[in-house]
Amino acid sequence: MSAPRFSLSKLSLICLLSVGSLTACGGDSQVHQAAATSQPKQVTSTDKHQLLKGFEERLNIYKEVELTADLSHLSDNQRKMLALLIDASKIMDDLFWKQAFSQDKATFLASIEDEKARQFAEFNYGPWDRLDGDKTFLTNTKTKSHGAEFYPHDMTKEEFEQSNLKDKAGLYSLVQRNSEGKLITVAYSEAYNDSITRAAAILEQAATFADDKEFANYLNMRAKAMRTDNYQASDFAWMDMKNNPIDVVIGPIENYEDQLYGYRAAFESYVLIKDLTWSEKLAKYAAYLPELQKELPVAKKYKAETPGSDADLNAYDVIYYAGHSNAGSKTIAINLPNDEEVQLKKGTRRLQLKNAMRAKFDAIMQPIAATLIVPEQRQHVTFNGFFANTMFHEVAHGLGIKNTINDKGTVRQALKEHASALEEGKADILGLYMIRQLLDKNVIDEGVIEDYYTTFMAGIFRSVRFGASSAHGKANMVRFNYFKEKGAFSRDEQGLYSVDFDKMSAAIDSLSELILTLQGTGDYQGVADLVNNKGIVSDILAADLARLETANIPVDITFKQGKQVLGL
Repeated sequence: MSAPRFSLSKLSLICLLSVGSLTACGGDSQVHQAAATSQPKQVTSTDKHQLLKGFEERLNIYKEVELTADLSHLSDNQRKMLALLIDASKIMDDLFWKQAFSQDKATFLASIEDEKARQFAEFNYGPWDRLDGDKTFLTNTKTKSHGAEFYPHDMTKEEFEQSNLKDKAGLYSLVQRNSEGKLITVAYSEAYNDSITRAAAILEQAATFADDKEFANYLNMRAKAMRTDNYQASDFAWMDMKNNPIDVVIGPIENYEDQLYGYRAAFESYVLIKDLTWSEKLAKYAAYLPELQKELPVAKKYKAETPGSDADLNAYDVIYYAGHSNAGSKTIAINLPNDEEVQLKKGTRRLQLKNAMRAKFDAIMQPIAATLIVPEQRQHVTFNGFFANTMFHEVAHGLGIKNTINDKGTVRQALKEHASALEEGKADILGLYMIRQLLDKNVIDEGVIEDYYTTFMAGIFRSVRFGASSAHGKANMVRFNYFKEKGAFSRDEQGLYSVDFDKMSAAIDSLSELILTLQGTGDYQGVADLVNNKGIVSDILAADLARLETANIPVDITFKQGKQVLGL
């Protein structure tokens, strides 16, 4: 997953005492918006939403998976802490709904008569199919705004760019209109004060149950960050936290929901249990980051930055998803924090979500390989390859370049709404490059390069089904079409794909160089052209993907999760 940002925020005694019933503390006061929270209105017949024709089959694209993990080794205090972290996560979930969709959640869901359509809307946090280009699937709804609810819907790019807004490119503020209709920015801590106050207090309460001092410190600093909109100190604290068996990634983090500029971060949360056995296997790779940076297939000026050597790789079982992380496709690996300064000084942490990864491999990857990969290469589609490709994708976010070489600022600022898509493409390609390098160095001793390449190919088909509107979707299509041009794979008359391993290696090197150069020069137009020309789904590919639908292969998974599932 790509770079975003990390973050987490005192509340009254009443709210602290009603942790189990968070709604008792009231909603958010959206002080500068007419859409202040209120009790859900009664839904009348004119408010009802029906499923649009042609979407019936889309309602079955998710396979439900029970999200569990072994908690037997945890103490009573740790189990209490987990319950609190899930409570805080539920608040993140509600906040993300507000950022994604303007309508009150309860009122909107009550307006959908069909149960499966209502559930589908809940999966998508609104009336837009996130895995099919954000297409509207219900009647009486508008096209999804590229700026979601971060910006006024009537704001033009020209108006925004000509404004002298404070915190114009801020990660943690909304752009709204004041009573005179002029653009202003409102900090998250102000716009969402009630919810953030409650979440911060719950994190502080959770910290009192933490046996690990560094984890307690992180939770307290994250709470402070939520209240102040200043997350960097808590990012550093999170990087210094190494030994706790429980983790939580919480706050406004990823900026993918802002498809207008890619500036503003969306609320989300993951509650995690560390897998100590698998984490030990991964620890050895972190030491190779500086060496791998030097070997990148690009001119020296594009790899002059030194990645932090304090980064680490660990495997986790995830027990709760909330907000952005739970909307549409489910994340199976995390690379954070996204703060460029923290990355350069400390590196990043890469968290592999092993149980979610295994669920996707079994339910989706293997059936895709049996449908679209030639029989003689199917044995190369392995869980080890899937795990490694995903892991090194996250590692690769820490490599390359964060700041342009020609004074255009950070890569993210220079490339605006295209930054995330290109960053995802970079991570995919450099991840494969690094696997090849480490196999050659005998650092990786499991599998052969054919496993990683063929699994990667099957993974493209899996990911392309998420649609081409998201950063990941655009990155997938750019890569697929680039590989096709370079002959890295071929398609036979039966519609089965095979990988040309030598040409795949050459294509990986040339695409790595192209992406790193575009990032280093902050070439906005160059990236726009690349995405426009190659970020598309061809008719042939669309037909092949339709075969996966015919075979009833799920597009993604959704979760039965929470304290009851875990026995907390």
